[in-house]
Amino acid sequence: MTTVQINLPDQLAQEAQLAGLLTSDTIERILREQLKSQRQVELFDAMKRMAAVDITNTMSPEEVAEEIRVMRTERRAKNAN
Repeated sequence: MTTVQINLPDQLAQEAQLAGLLTSDTIERILREQLKSQRQVELFDAMKRMAAVDITNTMSPEEVAEEIRVMRTERRAKNAN
């Protein structure tokens, strides 16, 4: 378990305390919700970037397989020395 110390403006700290937001359980829940939200935003951002990729210049599965074959052949030759 990690202890975290934060500095808040007095008024905000008082309001948060009165609202019951400064308990360990509540802060943990808030942090987990925020992390989940950020991961969702990052996922959708990545999906948007992927959708924007020009796929006309992508390699076919056969070309990928050939590149992998060449790489493995080169690696074997290098490791044989």
